[in-house]
Amino acid sequence: MTFRSLPCFIAAWVLVSTSLVLAAEGLNEKLLPIIERHQGDVAVMVKHLESAESFEHHADEVMPTASLIKLAVMVEAYQQAAAGKFALSDVIKLRDDDKVQGSGILTAHFSAGLQLSIRDAVRLMIAYSDNTATNLVVDKIELASVGKRMESLGLKETKLHAKVFRGDTSIFPERSKKYGLGSTTAREMIKLLELLQRRELVSKSASDEMLDHLRACQDKTMLARLLPEGIKLAHKTGAVTAVRCDAGIIESEAGPIAMCVLTRNNSDRRWADDDAGSMLCSRLAREVFFYFNDQWKEPPTKNEPLKQGDSWAQVELLQRALNRQLKPSPDLMVDGEFGPATHSAVLKLQKENKLTANGVVEEATWKVLGPLSSDPEPVPEPAKINAEVQPKQPADALTGQPYVTAKAWAIGDARTGQLLWSDHETDPLDFASTTKIMTAFVVARLASKDAKVLDEVVTFSKRADRTTGTTSGVTAGEKLPVRELLYGLLLPSGNDAAVALAEHFGPRFARAENGKEKKSNSKTPDPMLPFVAEMNRTATSLGMSETRYKNPHGLTETGHQSSARDLLKLGWEAMQIPLLKEIAQTRQHGCQVTGPGGYQRNLKWKNTNELLDIEGYEGLKTGTTDAAGACLVSQAARGDDRLMLVVLGCASSKARYADTRNLYRWAWQQRAEARAK
Repeated sequence: MTFRSLPCFIAAWVLVSTSLVLAAEGLNEKLLPIIERHQGDVAVMVKHLESAESFEHHADEVMPTASLIKLAVMVEAYQQAAAGKFALSDVIKLRDDDKVQGSGILTAHFSAGLQLSIRDAVRLMIAYSDNTATNLVVDKIELASVGKRMESLGLKETKLHAKVFRGDTSIFPERSKKYGLGSTTAREMIKLLELLQRRELVSKSASDEMLDHLRACQDKTMLARLLPEGIKLAHKTGAVTAVRCDAGIIESEAGPIAMCVLTRNNSDRRWADDDAGSMLCSRLAREVFFYFNDQWKEPPTKNEPLKQGDSWAQVELLQRALNRQLKPSPDLMVDGEFGPATHSAVLKLQKENKLTANGVVEEATWKVLGPLSSDPEPVPEPAKINAEVQPKQPADALTGQPYVTAKAWAIGDARTGQLLWSDHETDPLDFASTTKIMTAFVVARLASKDAKVLDEVVTFSKRADRTTGTTSGVTAGEKLPVRELLYGLLLPSGNDAAVALAEHFGPRFARAENGKEKKSNSKTPDPMLPFVAEMNRTATSLGMSETRYKNPHGLTETGHQSSARDLLKLGWEAMQIPLLKEIAQTRQHGCQVTGPGGYQRNLKWKNTNELLDIEGYEGLKTGTTDAAGACLVSQAARGDDRLMLVVLGCASSKARYADTRNLYRWAWQQRAEARAK
């Protein structure tokens, strides 16, 4: 078991296993779902350096640094220069023996005999992560001095183990085997950054110079990728095959924010701009920035053309499409920044297709690019995705006894809705994304009265796009029909889709039961509120006495609870609607969205319900949060017989499926024995 899979109970100043979280609940809700989805080990710490508000996740876990340790090397170099051991202007001469492979420019572009100052070597080490420059600096300051300096600052786990690509120089052989080039913790990196921000490292002038080096970091694939244009970031990244790290200071209008993300054992080990580790850093940084800077200008949602200087998610789509379509590929960095290189590529595309060559991306240019993709490889056409035949595993055997980790469960007859067996079935519990059954049910009932509802077009708002947790992958300004968005709600469990649907349909429920307009303290009432009110009215009408909805997606909120018995009632009602039954059984679905300016993009959604891979299972909805545990509302068939089953509060994602299968196996045995009597 990796430490990532250990339970993390969010409570101020409470240590549980190896995870400590000290943050406002809102920051927890934004960051933890992103971290929990990552396939690999993660340690994170965030600290607003003026208010001291912070977030911690395994912040004391010792992790590999890769090139992030060069931040500590820089600090020691400046410390020794201040102590008079050398001057930063002193010249170093490059030799062939100094050259090592990997990141940087010295080895590939400069010959032996090059002379450069120690200050310039530090600049190359930080800005370009130059490995050869790093070793030149380490030779000057002596390898062991870095760890000793960090220990003097109280950072006992922050160590440089060896020179880069010179394993034979290791002074910590065991740590080298375990962590590679260097090691640290997220907490120690934040402390180092905080000392730097306070100008308490070496001196004020030295701290200013070191911050300037960090602002010059050229790696835009991690913390920097999704930050708004113009935001300064003083940071250093690190990456080896299974490791992606970044630590730095976001210099925002709301004040400086120190942030460190360390990962290891990443499943996605591609060397690409959008590998999972790098994207984890990007998404966390974006959420942190907007948490502390909630008034920042957001991307356009109208049909505005893209032009040089823009910095939105749509620019990333454009860059991917240009890289694929132009021959030879311009090899643009997919960073969401519409800079000169992207502008030149757009001009080339427009000229080749006899369009007005102005470098501005409008509808005609989007049409030439065709359906876009946010994935490294193009997503196939929806018809091809939907036509794929996927084999199923054999049905479960009817032997053995049920053993469950669930806090509560209920089994009912799926033909009648009758409750048959249960345990703690009336306990009000957090129920995570099984909430979305009601979200879909409310929309489907509207559609049952007017089929045109399903053809209505939903345009994603900024709020929907920024909703944390599981996502449909639709971005602000993109639009698609309600019929398609229901797949995005129920298959990938899109929290963003839930918000988009609630905002779209909420105004229809804005009238109270007495027919009068609801009063609101705000000039523009929140369209989600009447939708959630309708969810609660519907629950009452179905006799769901233990249920109270506070939102349409199921992210943890005080008072947002239901019971196994109530979810059994709702699940049965939902499966009586043919459209919802069809969606619940769909294992994957493709659709196309239209974005601002008229571009089109293909999406592929896979159902989060792993039981659909097994013959006999027919739906319905998963749900997972720290507060709720792992939950599942499902339906299964044996011949003409059908059962529905709810499990809440299971120990893990795998446990919910094991619990469900064991309970079904036991229930089918009970049915068989009853028929035999």
